[in-house]
Amino acid sequence: MTSLYLIRHGVAIEPDPQVPDEGRSLTAEGRRKTQRVAQRLQKLGLVISLIHTSPLARAQETAAIFSETFNCGMAEEALLAPGGDLGQWLTWFGPWQLEHGGKQKAIALIGHEPDLTAWAEQLLWGEVRSVLVLKKVGIIGVTVPDREPFMGQGLLFLLAPPKMFGDV
Repeated sequence: MTSLYLIRHGVAIEPDPQVPDEGRSLTAEGRRKTQRVAQRLQKLGLVISLIHTSPLARAQETAAIFSETFNCGMAEEALLAPGGDLGQWLTWFGPWQLEHGGKQKAIALIGHEPDLTAWAEQLLWGEVRSVLVLKKVGIIGVTVPDREPFMGQGLLFLLAPPKMFGDV
C-alpha cells in the first residue's frame, strides 16, 4: 500500500489583475501556517518520501516548506495544476508503485481545489461525490493498493483542516 497525502497549498495573495494566477505566492501568514502544519505533522510521525507539486507558485512554495521539513525530494507535476487529470497521473504512479514495491511509500500531492478533493473521492469511491472539504493547508490521507485498479479502492485515513494542528 502507498499513502497519498493530498495537501492544499497555503494561503496566497489575493487575485490581482497585475499578477497572473500562476504567479500568486503565499502570504507571510500562509508561509507561517504551512510551516506550522508541516512541523506538527512531522512531530506526529507522518513520513513523506516524495512530493509532487503543481507548477503554480503558491503550491511550489508550500511544497518547498514540506520538502525541507520532511527532508524529501520534490518534483513539479503539471497534472496538479488546476484541471489536471487523475487518470493521467496514475499512468506514472502505477509503474512507480511496482518499482518501489515492498518499501514504505508515502507521496504528498500539493495542489488546488476542487481538484484534490475530486482526486481523493475518485480514489475512494470511483467517482466524484463532492462531499470532502479541504481547507488551505488541509490534508487528506488515502492509502491505495500496490496494483491497479486504484480508482474506488482507496481507504481514507486522514481528513484534517489546519486548525486540527493547533494554533496555525
